[in-house]
Amino acid sequence: MVTSTFITSPDGLKLHARCYGPRSSPDLPVVCLPGLARTAEDFDVLANALVSNAGRPRRLIVLDYRGRGLSDYDCDPANYSLQTELADVLTVVTALAATPAVFIGTSRGGLLIMLLAALQPAMIAGAVLNDIGPVIEPAGLARIKSYVGKLPQPASYEEAATTFRRLFSPQFPKLTADDWLEAARRAYRQEHGALVPTYDMRLAQTMEGLDLAQPLPALWKEFDALAGVPLMVVRGENSDILSVETVAAMRARRPDMETLIVPDQGHAPLLREADVIGAIIDFVKRCEGRPPSWGG
Repeated sequence: MVTSTFITSPDGLKLHARCYGPRSSPDLPVVCLPGLARTAEDFDVLANALVSNAGRPRRLIVLDYRGRGLSDYDCDPANYSLQTELADVLTVVTALAATPAVFIGTSRGGLLIMLLAALQPAMIAGAVLNDIGPVIEPAGLARIKSYVGKLPQPASYEEAATTFRRLFSPQFPKLTADDWLEAARRAYRQEHGALVPTYDMRLAQTMEGLDLAQPLPALWKEFDALAGVPLMVVRGENSDILSVETVAAMRARRPDMETLIVPDQGHAPLLREADVIGAIIDFVKRCEGRPPSWGG
């Protein structure tokens, strides 16, 4: 069972959440948070596997941030910020009574998980950080900045798939033509007879002021706020956002952290392969019945 629901943000925008499974499920819910310019669609394969695996349906919620997917666009793109989006996440999970939960965050979603841990740690029963950590590599950030909100409007999904393959095949060399076409269908939608991105193009403005010559502030304090709950980090073997060195530093602070390396994928792993899904399902099961012990 998959339904859409809309929750009003503190400043009046309608925020979309995709809900899987019954609200009455006795198991820990799962909350999924997408990447910067991504939508709830990215988690569909993983979500269906998670909710149907345990012999009884599990509840799962995936958010569209403001300006993405089916959520309202903000008239002020300055509100496409981590602080505002964190407030939106809090609003949605509180309105849906969806915590404590296991949070799965891809890229920006993982940053929001760490920020949430520092603010409301009791909401988190476990965390999966998909290709993100306290340190973001500037080379990867520069690559993202080069294309978000800047790609030419494609005439067809096939043309969009060709563009994606040209841009991203160095990080995802094993994807097929059908995979690239499916990615294009997740990234664009038909609107007034044309294909448009599934996010507000003004999202690019939030990156204009970034000085890539200077490292971003590290989030080690926020990462350490996840102490006491099960933690998994997923890294794409070809990632230019999450380095091997950062994963090692994370593990030094959290020796119990589970690490999953996805071969032949970069930023960010798709979380659609059977072995990856199986590892995440097993991790979520291990979070059951483990009350958090905040502070380690």
